[in-house]
Amino acid sequence: MFGLGTPELIVILGIAFLVFGGKKLPEIGEGLGKALTSFKKGIKDVEEEGTGIIDDIPGIKEAAEVKEKINQVKNLGNIKNILK
Repeated sequence: MFGLGTPELIVILGIAFLVFGGKKLPEIGEGLGKALTSFKKGIKDVEEEGTGIIDDIPGIKEAAEVKEKINQVKNLGNIKNILK
């Protein structure tokens, strides 16, 4: 986790407790949790939109099929070399 060990996290949490107090820490944690959830949802939405756009572009599906067939042929060549 970012190169932070247990002692470093304890020191950071101790300083946060002293600065913000016991009553504010749960509110700050809740806000961070909501922000992370919103961020993850936004990234998921963007990824879903991206796949929809890619499917709508002419020729993309055909190119993907050709690439898959090329990979299958390459794998067959590798199997023949292994058996020799």
